[in-house]
Amino acid sequence: MSASPASAPRAARPARGQAAAGARALRERALCHLSMGMLGEARSDAGEALALVERELGPADPEAAGALLVLWRIAAASGDPPAAEAHARRAVLALARARRGGEIKRLRVHAWLALAATARLQGRYADAAARARRALRLAEAAFGTRDVEVAACLNELAMSCKYRARFAEGARLYRRAIRVLERAHGPDHPDLAPLLHNLGGLEHARGRAARGEPFARRSVALREAALGPEHPLVAEDAAALAAILDAQGKRSEAAALYRRALAIFERAYGPAHHEVAFTTSNLAALLCAEGELDAAARLFRKAIGTMEGLLGPTHPDLAMALNNLGVLRLRQGRRASARRLLERALSIYMATLGPGHPTTAACRENLAEAGPAGSIVA
Repeated sequence: MSASPASAPRAARPARGQAAAGARALRERALCHLSMGMLGEARSDAGEALALVERELGPADPEAAGALLVLWRIAAASGDPPAAEAHARRAVLALARARRGGEIKRLRVHAWLALAATARLQGRYADAAARARRALRLAEAAFGTRDVEVAACLNELAMSCKYRARFAEGARLYRRAIRVLERAHGPDHPDLAPLLHNLGGLEHARGRAARGEPFARRSVALREAALGPEHPLVAEDAAALAAILDAQGKRSEAAALYRRALAIFERAYGPAHHEVAFTTSNLAALLCAEGELDAAARLFRKAIGTMEGLLGPTHPDLAMALNNLGVLRLRQGRRASARRLLERALSIYMATLGPGHPTTAACRENLAEAGPAGSIVA
């Protein structure tokens, strides 16, 4: 007679060290898959790691936070900010009562950085800044002012400065972060690429594209040497360089870079992804400036549809595409359509960036235009 479920022998649980080691191996495999753009495989591995920890060690174990932060990275790369926010919040909670120690402190910094980055991706720039400052305080208290974790916090805080038009402050933060990493790794380490990418973008945003170009080119070179020419992160750098070149009127090279980046993004992520939509919108703006209005309008509409589905109806990136399509409609003499688009863009900018932001002001001027001289927002 077979034993009843109540009397059946229980399977032996692995020791803590064995469970933790298994979860970490799965996390490493997930990160390897993520680095190759294999998002489905990465998500499966990280989910398995989290399930193992929760089953064997409990959901409040610090190892759960490690798995959740890998899931956060995958959700962010997949263009899924709500899932990213949920993973980051769970990581913060898992670490709330954890024992003190260097690894726990580092994970806490990463969890707050994840929360900051998620707020930025959602266009909540004041929240992003507050969370990045929290991460920076934790990093400096735990590791001193010259640790690489501090550089990561400075980078995230500087990005929120850019979006709030605090350009001088953002530049200081980026340069401080670059000094930290160069001191730690030397001048040719690929970890410098995101900082150089972002510093170039900040100079572009403040109307100094020529000053941003060397930073953007160096970012592409460093990341391409480390990851190869077809990696999605290289595509991000190429798209950023394209925007800087476009702003200087170097449109032939810019268009080629946009198309290269789009091809990489679509292979890695498929057509319904934020990077695809954002780069499509930028390419449309370039074609508009070249006078290819019909082709540009088709790309703007495609980008707007994708952004609305992924980011919701009130994201600043959506407002940028709406503004630029509105400018295009002005040039076509379709003023009623232009006004609807520009009014919607302005309402988003007023709510997210505020009335005094330069981008809000540019959109307001476009709405006031009676003729075809609206300006593209970058």
